[in-house]
Amino acid sequence: MAVLKFRAYFEEDDSIYRDVAVKHNQTFFDLHQVILKSFEFDNKHQATFYRSNDNWQRGREITLEKYNKPYQKEPLLMAETTIGSEIKDPNQKFIYVYDFNRNWTFLIELINVSKDENSKLDYPAVIKSEGIAPSQYGTKGIVGDKLAEMEEKYDLKTGTEGFGTEGGDNDEDLDPDLGEASADGNGEE
Repeated sequence: MAVLKFRAYFEEDDSIYRDVAVKHNQTFFDLHQVILKSFEFDNKHQATFYRSNDNWQRGREITLEKYNKPYQKEPLLMAETTIGSEIKDPNQKFIYVYDFNRNWTFLIELINVSKDENSKLDYPAVIKSEGIAPSQYGTKGIVGDKLAEMEEKYDLKTGTEGFGTEGGDNDEDLDPDLGEASADGNGEE
């Protein structure tokens, strides 16, 4: 059974992406769910896919449900449409729009087709995550494991070389009234 690997880019920043793998006979509803899971979004809003081309133009729509809006051509439904049936090109692209009020848009690109399933994966699966996902409902605080990872990566501990600590060696040339270095370096002007 063919396994399709897609890269889902956040439209506003292509350095934020998720690689997901689905079987060719799974539906667009399965792809919809794994994309939401990979970006830590909930499943409470309307969504649609568009078949696309290299210029990211919107083509045939594959929607979660039929919405009360005009369609040029009757849309396909995610739950009824297999992914393999809509692959027309070895570099097939889709545009995925989630939450029509906030208009979250993701560019989906087929990056690999494999004949072999990985027995360790439960498809659909998130294969790779790059970048911190945008927050679905506003600002996202970096807490827990992500903060610890940043501390390790960038060594953000207090007193790190070049940052000094309050009352430490590094503020001896500061003017106590101005909080900045004085002209002669001894705190007097």
